[in-house]
Amino acid sequence: MSADTKSLVAFAHVADVERSIGFYADLGFRVANSVTPEGGSTPNWAWLQSGEASLMIAQASEPIDPHRQAVLFYLYFDDIRRTRSELLARGREPGEIFFPFYMPGGECRLSDPDGYVLMLAQI
Repeated sequence: MSADTKSLVAFAHVADVERSIGFYADLGFRVANSVTPEGGSTPNWAWLQSGEASLMIAQASEPIDPHRQAVLFYLYFDDIRRTRSELLARGREPGEIFFPFYMPGGECRLSDPDGYVLMLAQI
């Protein structure tokens, strides 16, 4: 008998939790939960939610090296062209939309403030 995974949530260490909350808000995420250490004024951990998509972020204990982020996060949207246009209007820098064989609806690349690669896609 194999284990039945019920859910998978990515957990990313970030240089600045508040900055990442703002970035992911542009992708539709809201803060569902957060922790601010006693005596602190900003959160050092947050659970972000957008529909069925979840992401945990936490303050990194060491500097973030954007060139060492080796995980791709795929985020799916109903209309990739509209999503890309909205992000451009908000000052974000998504790449051009490509249509590889495995993603006929198109996908484009966007890096978050810590260098994590987000693949924005439409199936």
